Amino acid sequence: MRLPRQFLCAALAAVALGAAGCGSEAPAPVTVYAAASLRDVFPAIDTTPRYNFAGSNQLLTQIERGAPADVFASASAKEPEALYGAGRCSRPVAFASNAVVLIVPVGNPGKVTSLDSLTSGPRRRLAIGTKDVPVGKYTRELLESAGLSAVLTRNTVSNEANVASLTSKVALGSADAGFAYNTDARSAGDRVEVIRLPAELQPKIEYLLCAVRQTAAAQAFIDKVTSDAGRRALERQGFGPLPGT
Repeated sequence: MRLPRQFLCAALAAVALGAAGCGSEAPAPVTVYAAASLRDVFPAIDTTPRYNFAGSNQLLTQIERGAPADVFASASAKEPEALYGAGRCSRPVAFASNAVVLIVPVGNPGKVTSLDSLTSGPRRRLAIGTKDVPVGKYTRELLESAGLSAVLTRNTVSNEANVASLTSKVALGSADAGFAYNTDARSAGDRVEVIRLPAELQPKIEYLLCAVRQTAAAQAFIDKVTSDAGRRALERQGFGPLPGT
């Protein structure tokens, strides 16, 4: 049976519109697995990705088990370099640095004034990162450099899975002090007080990111983070320049 011309035209138009609709669908957003200390700055650089913030070591394990990450950003070189060595991501790119500070609740009820104050007087409750998460590793390096590793055995210590949880613990007064990144102290605002630690004790803190799925969209996100605008956003949040620059 021959269809009337008007029905044939309508059918062809519907097919054309359907094809156009398929072609105009927005691409899925990039999924970025990033260290918890980047939870404020990355959305300030780019609001479009799907973000998963956690401890760098936790994110590495998730990616190794097949989690759908497009980009991985770590608070240390160890994790992305492990992925790269296994052929699981592009060559990692350094994009920022940070520093370790001592934070206390507002009012400083534990009377913590310095690293040395943790070696005398009452035993304080300390919040630190686990030894496997970068902030915990850096804390232990700093204390070892100061000859004060005994601080962690003298005091009551809670080991936290990421820097966000330890910062919250101190801000809520559940710990007398904690070792966090400078950026997390800034993010906590007036909920904590900050005790700066000597520059000569600071470990080398280097943030790296790599493309787990080497797509144009993943590379575009990396380019945005490492651009001049990205670096300015990082600096506004308290991140330092690349080590050695």
